[in-house]
Amino acid sequence: MKIIKHPIRTIFLIIALTASTLSLAAPKIQNWTTENGLSVYYVHVPELPMINLRLTFDAGSARDGKNFGVAGLTAAMLDSGTKDLNADQLAEAFESVGAEFSSSSARDMASISLRTLTLPDEQKKAIDTWMDVIKNSAFPDKDFQRLIKQSLVGLEAEKQSPAAIASKAFYQHLYGDHPYAFPQNGNESTIKAMKVDDVKAYYARYFVAKNGQLAIVGAIKRTEAETLAKQIARTLKAGEKAQAIPAVKPLQTSETLHIDFPSSQSHIMIGQPGTKRGDNDYFALYLGNHGLGGSGFTSRLMKEVRVKRGLSYSVYSYFVSMREAGPFLLGLQTKNSQVEEAIKVATDVVKTFQKEGVSEAQLQASKINITGGFPLRTASNNDIIGYIAMIGFYGLPLDYLDTFTGTIDKISREEVMEAYKRRLHPDKFLTVIVGKKVKQVAHKDDKKEPTQ
Repeated sequence: MKIIKHPIRTIFLIIALTASTLSLAAPKIQNWTTENGLSVYYVHVPELPMINLRLTFDAGSARDGKNFGVAGLTAAMLDSGTKDLNADQLAEAFESVGAEFSSSSARDMASISLRTLTLPDEQKKAIDTWMDVIKNSAFPDKDFQRLIKQSLVGLEAEKQSPAAIASKAFYQHLYGDHPYAFPQNGNESTIKAMKVDDVKAYYARYFVAKNGQLAIVGAIKRTEAETLAKQIARTLKAGEKAQAIPAVKPLQTSETLHIDFPSSQSHIMIGQPGTKRGDNDYFALYLGNHGLGGSGFTSRLMKEVRVKRGLSYSVYSYFVSMREAGPFLLGLQTKNSQVEEAIKVATDVVKTFQKEGVSEAQLQASKINITGGFPLRTASNNDIIGYIAMIGFYGLPLDYLDTFTGTIDKISREEVMEAYKRRLHPDKFLTVIVGKKVKQVAHKDDKKEPTQ
């Protein structure tokens, strides 16, 4: 059992245990822009004595250029120290006041986050240390070289993971020469060639005020939030907003890629470019997918692929919405001898779903499940800051959370059917299979135990 080193951690634990008793009303988002161009999104949550801060930048792996992996390395280096603090001293500075620091990178964005209590002395030290990281990250070469070695070890381990192989191949073949095609953690050649100056240059170019948004959530008044936002903005150069990335080209034909791998089961990923944030069809597609492959044992894919035929222990589908069209993805694992049957059954389910649509009963059940669980997904400061960072980054309406459940409730069965007929094209799916090629068994409709 881990021993809590600082009393301040006990306070965080108590807050975590009592957070579920808070009001579940949708948070009210306020927005303004600082003098140097940093967009600020603020939500007042007075019930808990804490503040969450998150800087989000248009600095994900889509900005890597030819330096595949530089975005991820940059985010990973931010806990390595500042001009005055080494990595251990930096960690102790946050730990001593019970604050939590994190940084991350995805395809679209990179973020730097802080969670701290509002006790005056502790809050000041936590925020001052956080701003020191933002302004004075040192990117020490010794830590960089260690990170490079760790990255290469990770890349080597991925060669033994059919799931990782399938995912990388899927994105590469789905997106071609688009920035979304390239691996977020780079490849062996780009990581080996990376220099610490590449990371420093990347940080200087993209982690700037005009290319970012600041989210503030917690027990802090609007006037205090404005003062804090100005202080944080001053740690950033104004810079310039990143140029728009190109639109994603739709697939013109179907394609199947089979990567031989010595395993007893095959990993299968099927899909195509889907939706982007702010898409008019987003909510209809999201609601429809709950019944298609997003609701576990009640989804059509699970019933047809697992329950009726036992072809896979798990099968799912979902839309990944990004700045440009993220993928619609259908995934499963099955015995190597059942690959063709599993793919046929799964794609037939999608075709039938398009043709017949979701039943009214299934639609209502999906609505109840989605809207009933939504308040719990915005119940904590961590939940809220994740949502408002997303809203700010993608330029969604400030009332997005207020109107979410109402928007879902208003969607009709016909709207779902029209969206799926218009946006999904099963005759142009990309199918990626990672597993050993073997002779396929004859198709059977008999019910049997699912593959595990």
